[in-house]
Amino acid sequence: MEIRYHLDEHLDPAIAAGLRRRGVDVTTTVEAGLSGASDFEQLAFATRNHRVLVTRDTDFLALSAEGMSHGGIAFWHSRHRSVGQLILDLTLLWRVYAAEDMANRVEYL
Repeated sequence: MEIRYHLDEHLDPAIAAGLRRRGVDVTTTVEAGLSGASDFEQLAFATRNHRVLVTRDTDFLALSAEGMSHGGIAFWHSRHRSVGQLILDLTLLWRVYAAEDMANRVEYL
């Protein structure tokens, strides 16, 4: 199964648009009606919907380290990448890995 992404609320909507132009299935926090939801709720939504959560929020790394099961986390340290580079990195991840490969995995971009 192909990777599908869920972008947390702190990410630029241009990222979703860029991924969609490349044929990637992506949802956003706003589109999912999760604005203001806790990090736990966000990660649970992504997991239930078999999506890799894309974030730059280290709280999600803590949830993973505490043993919360998830469909994968793609962690973006925004000081090191532009929006365009993130879109390219996520597209590469989408092409190289299957969704099953990302289960409970954190990929640092």
